[in-house]
Amino acid sequence: MLVRFIAVALIGFSVIELSLSWLENSTRHTPMRFSDFVLPAILFVLGVVALTKAGSLAAWISTKLDE
Repeated sequence: MLVRFIAVALIGFSVIELSLSWLENSTRHTPMRFSDFVLPAILFVLGVVALTKAGSLAAWISTKLDE
């Protein structure tokens, strides 16, 4: 459950960060820089991967903590 929460939080954070960056650039009439897009995109991809692999990721974390 915690793994899914973290994955959804990563996805939500990346969507909010990207939309705020887009809103800031559109109000200032400046083009969006590549660096404004990269970090939210990476976080979004990590969140989607973690959400799809949540079961195996939780099992892996559990075995690592048991050792």
